[in-house]
Amino acid sequence: MAYPGAFKYTKDHEWLEMSGDRGKIGITDYAQQQLGDVVYIELPEVGAKLKQGQSFGTIESVKAVSELYAPVSGEVVEVNAALKDKPETVNADPHGSWMIAVKLANPSESDGLLDAAQYQALLK
Repeated sequence: MAYPGAFKYTKDHEWLEMSGDRGKIGITDYAQQQLGDVVYIELPEVGAKLKQGQSFGTIESVKAVSELYAPVSGEVVEVNAALKDKPETVNADPHGSWMIAVKLANPSESDGLLDAAQYQALLK
């Protein structure tokens, strides 16, 4: 699967799609493959403050429970409620299934994240 060139990536397999001072966060195709069938996702409430690298929730599959880590610091402005009812959407469309949207506290933090080519190199 191709990794979207407009996204930034973490070594923990989250992606960030920036739009001005906001960003949507999800997990990569590699992450969902490692997890297997996703059965539950626990996400923060709107208004939660996140620090870069901090856990913001968990994703549970038939195999394991994994932490979700914030690629950037900021405030949660939106949560993808549809994933509560259909967490398996993440398996079908990991790069289209954002989990939370944040207003970035410091947009320059994203400069330290990986681009698509760097992320794919990490997976090799």
